[in-house]
Amino acid sequence: MPENPVIASENPVGNWRDDPVHRAWLGQDARRQLDFFRASLRKYGGFDVLEWDGAPRAGVQQELHVTTRLIHSYALGAAFGYGDTAAIIDAGMACLWTGHRDAMHGGYCWSIDGKTAVDASKLAYGHVFVLLAGASAKQSGHPDADRLIDDVTAVIDRHFWDDDRGLLREEFHGDWTRFSTYRGMNANMHGVEAMLAAFEATGRETYLRRAGRILDFFVGKIASTHQWRIPEHYTEEWQLDRNYAGNPMFRPMGTTPGHSLELGRLLIQHSDLSRRPQDQSLVQARSLIERALADAWLPDGGLCYTLDYSGHIAIRDRYWWPVAEAIGAISALQQIDPREEDEVWYRKLWRFAHDHLVDHRFGGWYPELDEGGKPVQKQFLGKPDIYHSLQADLLPLVGSPSRLISALKLNGGNQS
Repeated sequence: MPENPVIASENPVGNWRDDPVHRAWLGQDARRQLDFFRASLRKYGGFDVLEWDGAPRAGVQQELHVTTRLIHSYALGAAFGYGDTAAIIDAGMACLWTGHRDAMHGGYCWSIDGKTAVDASKLAYGHVFVLLAGASAKQSGHPDADRLIDDVTAVIDRHFWDDDRGLLREEFHGDWTRFSTYRGMNANMHGVEAMLAAFEATGRETYLRRAGRILDFFVGKIASTHQWRIPEHYTEEWQLDRNYAGNPMFRPMGTTPGHSLELGRLLIQHSDLSRRPQDQSLVQARSLIERALADAWLPDGGLCYTLDYSGHIAIRDRYWWPVAEAIGAISALQQIDPREEDEVWYRKLWRFAHDHLVDHRFGGWYPELDEGGKPVQKQFLGKPDIYHSLQADLLPLVGSPSRLISALKLNGGNQS
């Protein structure tokens, strides 16, 4: 295969999403990512984080979001028609049940070494990814998916879901004693993602209703009163905490445009699944997505990481995942309400990803760029994730903003 292959026809007619050359390129990049991350699987079970060239990184604990996202990603790969997915899905499901799962206290520990918990913290962020993994595994036909879905749903019901608020609580010690009153947008956003996937997999209306309640708060109440930006951090009473400054990578102060892009796509997905009149959801989703792109796109390309509360750039660093999420968000708009400006953004985003983020030698995407647009390892060491970039390849290949696994299966993997 030639390096740096052509991303689209020289003069494509209409949208790139309909261009056979572009669709073939998307399928090719998806397969190369799936090829690359197969090296995550350890010989005797469990997963490694990988270096840029695919070698395992030594001494890295296996974290819950890595386990769950690999299950989800290879379930997508199975639906896409990629040949060898069962080994990773099986290993991930075994790790969740016999490694991350806390048989004494219930719930799922954040990090493990083999079957030993290293960090037994119980985080809403991690538990909703367990639900996503179970939902995706169920749609791929895994025999243990139902027990995982039922177990993690019971844990979420008991500890994380606040039915009075219609939102998720955040974090506990391993024995479920509370260690903070922090409330955050990120875990709730991924909660929407997981609940929509669980509804698609099981048909249980509770998941769809809860996802809608979270969206009502963050979109209808928060974003609509903050110029369509979404502050990240809140008090126990769900009041905006403007002074909160946690981990600058995982809980940065201010707003994160990449999360607005994700939530915009999820709002469209929820609207499609709930069969609501789409006018309001479309307006809201466009407002979130267009505001994020306008705020965060940098003169030399890529999206900045964070903004302050006035919408000015706070952290300029450029990571792979906001670009991947922007591609998914624009694809969702194109699927239901295509406009010329959507195609302009779609091409701009993919050209940047193709030229700067996609590793045309080894496969996968580089997670971080320096000031000159070259890959660098500062915040992220190696290639930590397939989840965002694989979805960027696969979401444009289908015609619906919901039921991605079903849509990929329907086409029998012949997406390109």
